[in-house]
Amino acid sequence: MSKFYYNEEQESYDAIVVGTGISGGWAAKELCENGLKTLVLDRGRMVKHIEDYPTANMDDWDFPNRGELPREEKAKQQKQARTGYTVKAPHNFWFVNDLEHPYNETKRFDWMRGYHVGGRSIMWGRHSYRWSDLDFEANRRDGIAVDWPVRYKDIAPWYDKVESFIGVTGEKLGLPQLPDGVFEPMMELNCVEQKFRESVGENFDGRVVTAGRVAHINSDKQYDGRIRCQYRNRCIRGCPFGSYFSSNSSTLPAAERTGNMTLRPDSIVHEVIYDPDTKRATGVKVIDRVTKEEFEFKAKVIFLCASAIASTSILMQSRSDRFPNGMGNDSDQLGRNIMDHHLGVGASGKIEGFDDKYYKGRKPNGVYIPRFRNLGGSSNRNDYIRGYGYQGGAGRGNWTDAIAEMSHGKALKDAILKPGGWTMGIGGFGEVLPYEDNRMTLDYDKLDGWGLPTVTFDAEFKENEWNMRKDMQEQAIEMLEKAGARDVQGFDNPGALGLGIHEMGTARMGRNPKTSVVNGYNQVHAVPNVYVTDGAFMTSASCVNPSLTYMAFTARAANHAVNELKKGNI
Repeated sequence: MSKFYYNEEQESYDAIVVGTGISGGWAAKELCENGLKTLVLDRGRMVKHIEDYPTANMDDWDFPNRGELPREEKAKQQKQARTGYTVKAPHNFWFVNDLEHPYNETKRFDWMRGYHVGGRSIMWGRHSYRWSDLDFEANRRDGIAVDWPVRYKDIAPWYDKVESFIGVTGEKLGLPQLPDGVFEPMMELNCVEQKFRESVGENFDGRVVTAGRVAHINSDKQYDGRIRCQYRNRCIRGCPFGSYFSSNSSTLPAAERTGNMTLRPDSIVHEVIYDPDTKRATGVKVIDRVTKEEFEFKAKVIFLCASAIASTSILMQSRSDRFPNGMGNDSDQLGRNIMDHHLGVGASGKIEGFDDKYYKGRKPNGVYIPRFRNLGGSSNRNDYIRGYGYQGGAGRGNWTDAIAEMSHGKALKDAILKPGGWTMGIGGFGEVLPYEDNRMTLDYDKLDGWGLPTVTFDAEFKENEWNMRKDMQEQAIEMLEKAGARDVQGFDNPGALGLGIHEMGTARMGRNPKTSVVNGYNQVHAVPNVYVTDGAFMTSASCVNPSLTYMAFTARAANHAVNELKKGNI
């Protein structure tokens, strides 16, 4: 993939994109397809689609110790392990070594990272939902933070564009709080999920159970060499079929086909260079990850897509006489308003019957229950604002398979041929409000291996989130009990911010340069040829997975940048 750049033959480009994940891939695609010679930089190693997915076709028994890592390997990823699932032998290599990439916590923050070409687009959960005006108008309605300078109508055409390119499975529901999109066929519910869907529809007004909308191809439609999902559910390892969307299988190859992309991995961007005479950025400063050599690359327009925390760190380090506290930080909002989604709360129970039924394949999604709180009328709550949805699913299995002492010999052989009973679980996904004192800062006394400051987090859940969680558990229990589940058990394991792996905020979008960092087109207010299109620009969080929204805003911003360049405005 791509023309590599390792010497100093070329210093100047039309555009520079920092990061190759969900946002960076889209920025590269749109800028290159619009004719801009684009340098794409990533701080991590190269990952080539298919050939660099080493465990994609391995079976569970191919891994020693059932995929559990040795103690000395686990010690390198103690923070990355907080999710409970990221640090397993089939895929732990996608996540960083915490000893090599440290960060600081005034309050616990679970920062999950993958430093390689493709970023977290390789490991993401793929749930893809549109925002509605319920979300874009929420801050203004509630008097929280600042108002979004855009509305759904501004982003809807870009949602169309993105969905048509990446492939998103789903069912049209006609819900105002969850707009329908351009869908691949929905992944079917299994028999217990279907029963649960019918029960919720019968017993709860305004609640809908559908299949999760995920970025997978589920038809024979052609997607530039990507084919329909094989129902292996090994997505986090990297998909050799390209069935789910990733930068490596989709946007970066599209950019490559134009002949306009130069991709340089192992390139740690740490500063955007500012020219006080033109009041524009002129390029970026880079440290080679391997050699630690320092370079400067120039461009007419710069897209920061390195992830919310990383892009904000770059802006904070871009200090000058004009911006002593970081580029674009006239509002003192840079690094503030960290958001995520809070999860780990819900319920599960046993479902009787259906013992004569099973399911085929391992589908990579389950059910989704869209937000039903604070939509108006009887749905409104007095103890918290905003809302939540649920993700979950049903399956059957025998828990003793995982306990060596429970079965052996003939008993084990018999047990693995008999599926266990059905269980059903749903977990809430709730909105976190933007709080100005939830923030990140840089510590110049604690440097990383490249001499750069480390990030310190000081952020936490507050009363609104805690009150919401009580309702999330109560409603999960009630819905399962209404569906006939027995032995229903609620759970609430809050963890901390970051655990949802949807870090947002820190360079929020707004109308006023005095209260925000970027404008409605993702341009830094005071430096209009710098665009920030990853999670950093988010002004509020909604309760749905944010990646589809990042992609839509990125495509819109890239096309805006092309037009502004043509007009000579940037």
